[in-house]
Amino acid sequence: MAKRLAGKVAIVTGASRGIGRAISVALAEESATVVLAARDVEKLRETAEKVAAAGGNAEIVVTELTDEDSIANLVAVVMKKSSRLDILVNNAGVTYSAPLEQTATADWERCMQVNARAPFILCRQALPLLRRGEGGCIVNIASVVGVKGYPLQSAYTSSKHALRGMTLSLAEELRGSNVRVHLVCPGGVDTEMVGSVRPDIDKTELIAPGEIAELVLYLVTHKGNAVVDELHIRRAAAAPWFVC
Repeated sequence: MAKRLAGKVAIVTGASRGIGRAISVALAEESATVVLAARDVEKLRETAEKVAAAGGNAEIVVTELTDEDSIANLVAVVMKKSSRLDILVNNAGVTYSAPLEQTATADWERCMQVNARAPFILCRQALPLLRRGEGGCIVNIASVVGVKGYPLQSAYTSSKHALRGMTLSLAEELRGSNVRVHLVCPGGVDTEMVGSVRPDIDKTELIAPGEIAELVLYLVTHKGNAVVDELHIRRAAAAPWFVC
């Protein structure tokens, strides 16, 4: 059976672990070429091995998302090697947990740089390539804190609200074009980052990274009349809303 993403090229940021690794493997299972972007080259190589085992092709581009030149280089490498880009997944994220009074400006700025500024720059740099194909797709991974506010997470929450707002605006700008824009807002996912911030959470209640990857795969492959603008996924820590 033909793979749905055969011949397609995708960039996934934060591909060295967690959700980014799961998304990369899911795209590879549909025969995509996946450009893996993060800082940790050893972890990227591990992801590349999993991508290859899943049937896709991997390209590693070590990228520092706080550096605009490094982000531009990521897109330039894709342009040089593939001359096309079909999927952009802005997944990389950092967090910081502290009362606002104890949050240094540098901590707030790092959250904003990686979680909001980097996706903004990458979308801008990648759009010319995305427009070239028959149908490009941007998926930005925000968070439940992109629509809510939690104590001790003012820096992280600020950045994810910014990412969500930018995504909504970009979706309006690209309405009617050949580039779709989607937003995914997960609750607690079983990743190293969540574990570092909330070690108290029972891991059995957390969302598996593969579950987010399955949703992203649907977003980048569906061709019917179902329009999905924004997906909110929460962990199973309470009864569903429809239970009386």
